[in-house]
Amino acid sequence: MEVIVYIVSGLILLAGSCFVLIGGVGVLRMPDLFTRLHPAGITDTMGAGLVLVGLAVYSGLSLETIKLLIILFFLVFTSPISSYALARAALHGGQVPLTFDRSERDES
Repeated sequence: MEVIVYIVSGLILLAGSCFVLIGGVGVLRMPDLFTRLHPAGITDTMGAGLVLVGLAVYSGLSLETIKLLIILFFLVFTSPISSYALARAALHGGQVPLTFDRSERDES
């Protein structure tokens, strides 16, 4: 039974690590602040969330698991709110979203 728990937690940790890696590459590749918020949110919510779930599965039923789930609960609720607040602050500060003109895309 321990082997199954190790395998399941390892797969969840691997999936979380993949989300963090993909989100990090996405943050580097996106052109402006508003488009970078999406991969940053994926990294923050899905990546860290899966890592916390993997650690909770690995630790079994204990006080550590409860602490990890409390951290996950706060992370799931605060990450989208912080992304929204950052976007609103950028708009309020004069940051303009990058837009593409359809005529420029159709010609190329």
